[in-house]
Amino acid sequence: MERVARIKSMEAITIDVIRFRLEKPDSIQYKPGQAVDVSIKRKGWENELRAFTFTSLTTDDYLEFCIKTYPDHHGVTEQLRALTTADSFILHDVFGTIEYKGPGLFIAGGAGITPFIAIFKELERTGQVGGNKLLFANKTKADIILNDYFKRLLGGQFINVLSSEEVEGYEHGYVTEALIRKYADAGLKYFYLCGPDPMMNAVEASLHIMGVAEEYIVREQF
Repeated sequence: MERVARIKSMEAITIDVIRFRLEKPDSIQYKPGQAVDVSIKRKGWENELRAFTFTSLTTDDYLEFCIKTYPDHHGVTEQLRALTTADSFILHDVFGTIEYKGPGLFIAGGAGITPFIAIFKELERTGQVGGNKLLFANKTKADIILNDYFKRLLGGQFINVLSSEEVEGYEHGYVTEALIRKYADAGLKYFYLCGPDPMMNAVEASLHIMGVAEEYIVREQF
């Protein structure tokens, strides 16, 4: 089912991430952590579908997406950066298997944070944030999406890993088995994963070495 949603606002939240807020069609239904195939309502772009994750709550009166753009790429990304509030998105099928199952360690890479944004917003709304941690990997501090929000929400349970710069108070390098062991408290049963496939495959392999059962690893299933 296709639904047209007009853009209400656009805001740059990092150098290459734009937060879009759209009018909310009455028929749209989704759960925190899910995504939707989206195209742009412009001639020649209606059939160019890309998957974006909802970062709004189902209780919000708008739809929100935090979308990473790639200025050096031509195509949909270039079109996204040129959109205005006169434009609309076409929403196609909703999908996604990432959902909250209980306290755990969330491990995200770059734009892979997006399903966790909605999940943590819902945990905040329902008073269930406690007991969860977020391990977030990026190249630089400037790349961290919603840094201030997660600092406020999680405090010391928000751990950042930077691969391209060394900053005091931040881990440096990549999400390794040793780093996961460092922050995986005994009481954290679940591991939530979202990010680039090579990173997530490596993280999942580390979890298997650590003896984490498959049922406690939550990631997108295709």
